[in-house]
Amino acid sequence: MTEKIRRRSVLKSLMKLLILSDIHGNLPALEAVLGAEPDFDAVAFCGDVVDYGPRPVECLRWVAEHARFRVRGNHDNALGFDADCRCMGSFRAASLATRAWHRTLLTDDDRAFLRGLPALHSFAWGGLPIRMAHATPQGDLYEYLAMDDWGSRLDGVTEDTVLLGHTHIQGVRRFGTVRVVNPGSVGLARDGGGVACYAVLDDSGELTLKRTPYDVQRTVADLRASPLPADVVESLESRLRP
Repeated sequence: MTEKIRRRSVLKSLMKLLILSDIHGNLPALEAVLGAEPDFDAVAFCGDVVDYGPRPVECLRWVAEHARFRVRGNHDNALGFDADCRCMGSFRAASLATRAWHRTLLTDDDRAFLRGLPALHSFAWGGLPIRMAHATPQGDLYEYLAMDDWGSRLDGVTEDTVLLGHTHIQGVRRFGTVRVVNPGSVGLARDGGGVACYAVLDDSGELTLKRTPYDVQRTVADLRASPLPADVVESLESRLRP
């Protein structure tokens, strides 16, 4: 009994890093993750809080308040700097339409926050050196790297763990001593609709990839009530649903 109690005490003492990426204005998905992981100690955000979803303001301001570690994604960059997001062709129409709408919703301060996000950030978690970026370990915002290709971009990386987003596909690979992690997309998963994807890293170095269902209908209802063209809403809805 004493040993069981001691082990529980150790587990409770572990610090939990909640790793998120690609929220894309999907507030119900973000809320589902927070409901599933209410006891996090810090948040690492791998970029792209805007575009596609109907609630960019709430999501952006949550990231600004709660994400201790954060980087800029290609959609954040596009909205912050009035630049091309250079996204996949199949998503381009939805990206352009939602960004034009989001531009009317965000304040100047919100856009300044997006511009101020770094492209690359390094930090330590429980003594574990971590590098975080959106698309590649060098801080590129645009390139879509397959998981098996991550290892080709690790020259000069001295950190033990690299966190990436951008592809909306969850996974982890180890290349020598370096572990590369994509937590998947909170708001627009491309490897399974109807779920919000994320990861948890404790300060012992243990990593867990996780998924949780969310109220897709709430997100769809907000999109339908928006000024977006019907074909854009239909396209987004088809990707959001299971």
